[in-house]
Amino acid sequence: MSQGLLLFAHGARDPDWARPFAAVAARLAAQRPGLPLRLAFLEFMEPSLEQAANELAAQGCTSIHIVPMFLGTGGHVRRDIPPLLERLQQHYGATVSWLLHPALGDQERIIQAMTDASLAWLDGPLEPQT
Repeated sequence: MSQGLLLFAHGARDPDWARPFAAVAARLAAQRPGLPLRLAFLEFMEPSLEQAANELAAQGCTSIHIVPMFLGTGGHVRRDIPPLLERLQQHYGATVSWLLHPALGDQERIIQAMTDASLAWLDGPLEPQT
């Protein structure tokens, strides 16, 4: 079974908005050079979830982990992603399994990282913002 990783973010009209997500994808690619990986967006940006999923499946991935790059499990995660996954499941049947993970912002490590970053503003100089 070949695994793939699909990072799924909201998307925005401003291309600079996607910079942190692209940085995550680049770091993942550097840490796991052979891992089939795609960054996809719900709206405004390309590729879409379906396009990225099709690319991973075309690479031979039979198990695709979908990581919602959202700060919480809101409407997009609860209402928008399930029908997208249902379409993929109907299209690929049993040949590909789609593993939807919780939104990143709901994970303890991310909550702690945001806590630490917020407190760092009080504790001393930070890296300059670019």
